[in-house]
Amino acid sequence: MNVAIDGPAGAGKSTVARRLAERLGFRYLDTGAMYRALTWVAMTRALPLGDGPALGRLAEENPVPFDGAGRVLVAGTDVTAAIRRSRIDRLVPVVARHQEVRDVMRRRQRELAEQGDSVIEGSDIGTVVAPGAEVKVYLVADREVRARRRIAERPEIGADALATDLRARDESDKARMAPAADAVQIDTTDLEVDDVVARIEELVRARSSAHDVAR
Repeated sequence: MNVAIDGPAGAGKSTVARRLAERLGFRYLDTGAMYRALTWVAMTRALPLGDGPALGRLAEENPVPFDGAGRVLVAGTDVTAAIRRSRIDRLVPVVARHQEVRDVMRRRQRELAEQGDSVIEGSDIGTVVAPGAEVKVYLVADREVRARRRIAERPEIGADALATDLRARDESDKARMAPAADAVQIDTTDLEVDDVVARIEELVRARSSAHDVAR
């Protein structure tokens, strides 16, 4: 079974997906980390981030696997911490907007999803990456709350810079950021992480029960 979790930045996707995967014993697939890792590789090689074809080739040549502990690896190097730095935050949207990059990443993400029993979070998951996911969830939250969450996660960046980043992310994602028709929307504004995880876990259990009955 696959669980697809979509939603805007700061809605709680990563935290919820990670904890849900732990509860279910599923693999956690952070698709955003794949784009971050590619951005890190491009920066270390001083490649122009406006060159979509070159970045697409770089993505082909540098698959981004996750180990059993959820660490992000590039050519055997653990880049989990490096890809969360503020400079990556600013530049990853530049890399991710290229169609050549998205084509490679989506294909890889589909391959990972085909292995089953995964919680997959990011953008376009329920609509493009894993449209066949048995459970689809779209998380939303008030922008002010999303901004506060981002500040709590990245206090070293500063409130003004994070607010600007959030507005830019929302604008960049606007054309693509839409829930799948069969996704369950959950407003996380006033919910604790465990409350959101419990709601999604109920959806998973219900889907599993329905599947067992159908068999």
